[in-house]
Amino acid sequence: MTELGRQRRRPVKKYVRGLAIVGVLTLAVAACGSKPTDDTAGGGANKDFKACMVSDSGGFDDKSFNQTSYEGFQAAVKAKGLTEQKVESKSDNDYPTNMTAMINAKCKVIIAVGFKLEDATDKAAAANPEVKFAIVDSAPPKPIANVKPLGFNTAQSSFQAGYLAAAMSKSGKVGTFGGIKIPPVTIFMDGFAEGVRYYNKQKSKNVQVLGWDDAKQAGLFTGSFEDKAKGQNTGQNLITQGADIIFPVAGPSGLGGLQAAKASAGKVNAIWVDTDGCVSAAEYCSVLISSVKKGMDVAVQDAVTSVVDNKFDNKQFIGTLENGGTALAPFHEFDSKVPAELKTELDQIKADIIGGKIVLESKAQPKAS
Repeated sequence: MTELGRQRRRPVKKYVRGLAIVGVLTLAVAACGSKPTDDTAGGGANKDFKACMVSDSGGFDDKSFNQTSYEGFQAAVKAKGLTEQKVESKSDNDYPTNMTAMINAKCKVIIAVGFKLEDATDKAAAANPEVKFAIVDSAPPKPIANVKPLGFNTAQSSFQAGYLAAAMSKSGKVGTFGGIKIPPVTIFMDGFAEGVRYYNKQKSKNVQVLGWDDAKQAGLFTGSFEDKAKGQNTGQNLITQGADIIFPVAGPSGLGGLQAAKASAGKVNAIWVDTDGCVSAAEYCSVLISSVKKGMDVAVQDAVTSVVDNKFDNKQFIGTLENGGTALAPFHEFDSKVPAELKTELDQIKADIIGGKIVLESKAQPKAS
């Protein structure tokens, strides 16, 4: 199977590409995060096809979840010559209003970024069966006919990240924290904890995980994806307890955790999530051993394209290690510091997860519908 980077150049499966925005739209969006914006790309080959996106409260410039999804959306718009429209949510209260704005804008496909938009998306889809939808980080047992769920089994790559962190830790303590306690967050934390446990078993070690008990499903959360100061305080809390590698799963709030690591003057490092942090948040690359990548860009691009190409279906997409929908990012500045033996072990772990030799326990893992 191809890796995610190759998928960006020639995706193996096409789920939904394209959407457009036509002309000028006047919308009064009371209490929504920001005024919807229109743009036409790709030379206007399908300029009458309007593709739309609604962010979650993290915003499109979160250097993580929303930003990666929007990059895939933009790629579809450019490739198919669509008109695009997007609206950025400033709080959870904006989701219904912003979704209604996209319906009123006569969008042919609407991409909802995030689990938290599930209710607003389902209601809009049920009331507007002629519009196609896709939602990132959704895994409903019975998808609505016009909604494409895009899920990612990041427990798999987070398992690798946990093993990597345990192997690279000098203090024998690693830490993680989340933004809000929802499955798309805890799935990372579960996999991370399981990976550390696997390392301990394989190496007869006792590396501790601070910030998350996957058996009890209890741990540290900032309560926000936006508050960088809370992320920094939470990261520092873990560092004060002895963690020398931290794994923030909190969007922009998690950037605060990276700031805490950077402030340690080389004593603490981190692993990022959703996208390659050395690309999206290059200012923190010096402390990033790796990142757990989530192929939201490829999945979103394919979802939009499938609508344009009349190949839309509502079958659950699940990104895995096997299909490249999730993966560990390159080690960048840590490449020479990660032992060759450890790199080989991480490759073997990937093969064992794909082959079924290693079975993850996280209940947050998405299941095919």
